[in-house]
Amino acid sequence: MRYRLTFVTGVVLGYVLGTRAGRERYEQLKKSAQRFAQNPAVRNTAETAAQQGRDIAGRAYHVVSDKVGDRMPDSVAQRVRTLRERASQGAGEDDWGTSNT
Repeated sequence: MRYRLTFVTGVVLGYVLGTRAGRERYEQLKKSAQRFAQNPAVRNTAETAAQQGRDIAGRAYHVVSDKVGDRMPDSVAQRVRTLRERASQGAGEDDWGTSNT
C-alpha cells in the first residue's frame, strides 16, 4: 500500500510540475488532495496504519533487544535503559520534543 501511495503521489507531483494547464489546474488538484486528506475514512485508516506500525515496531524492538542482550556496547545499553525508563514513566515526547503519538 505504501508503494502505491508513493507512486500515485509521484505521478500527481510530476503532473503538477510538468503540466501546462497552469495555476487553475494546480488549485483544483490542491483542493482535491486537501479533501482527500480531510476525509474521516482516510484519516482513520492512516491512524490505524500508524498505530499498527508502532505496535509492530515495539514488538520488533523487544525481540531484538532480548536476542542481542549483553552483546551491546555499554553506551548503547545505557541509552536503551534510559529509553525504557522514559517509556515506562509515560513521557510523551522524544529527544526532539515531538510527540510519539
